[in-house]
Amino acid sequence: MGSTVFVKVVGFRDVERHALNTLFRVAAEQSTCYALWTPESPVMPHIALVDAESYEAGMALASPGLNPNLKLICVGTGAPERAWRVFPRPINWSAILHSLDLLFAQSGVDISIDADDEAATVIPPGMRQTLLVEPVRADRLYLRARLSLAGLIDVDEVESSAQALEKLRERHYDVVIVNVDTLDDPWALVQRLVSSNPPVESVVVTTSNRSWAMHERAEQAGCRALLDKPFDPSLVYRVFQMV
Repeated sequence: MGSTVFVKVVGFRDVERHALNTLFRVAAEQSTCYALWTPESPVMPHIALVDAESYEAGMALASPGLNPNLKLICVGTGAPERAWRVFPRPINWSAILHSLDLLFAQSGVDISIDADDEAATVIPPGMRQTLLVEPVRADRLYLRARLSLAGLIDVDEVESSAQALEKLRERHYDVVIVNVDTLDDPWALVQRLVSSNPPVESVVVTTSNRSWAMHERAEQAGCRALLDKPFDPSLVYRVFQMV
């Protein structure tokens, strides 16, 4: 099964967006395909494509809600220093697609199923390791069942941030799911997960605080996805398939 890379697009004229949509449709049959990210997408964007000359870019780049770890491909003049790639106008869309392929198609995005070679515990090839940080037993049982349906069956469970840190000292995890409502200092744990070396590939947070501000905080922190409570079964399954 192929993987999907979600691209956050900022700015660009209508004709340019049409060209980008066409390019993504043409590339859809590749093992790694690309899709425009929207707030309704099941996961946070993997990368941002930014029209550096647009008003929207200035607003987005100045926003405190922008994930500082998100790679940027910029087009035009005025690109920020943190840009990963910069392309001039007129836009060479094939070159942009080639850059995306270099980043995602060869090494795989974080929804690949390659095991971490340096994991402390020997696991079967292709099996991903998941840590579930959830104090509510009913939610642990539900999420573990959904993880199993998505093929994530090597799952450790803990009830607190302190227990999570102990587990992280014992082995490396590919996926960590964190309840940010009731844990002790959950966002400090999230920050540690995304900034560790090597970082956890996919951090998913769960919350009953169904607000746009919470979604922005999760994106800024570098989380792969946020799951609102009460859980939407179909969304939970889609997210777990993609992490």
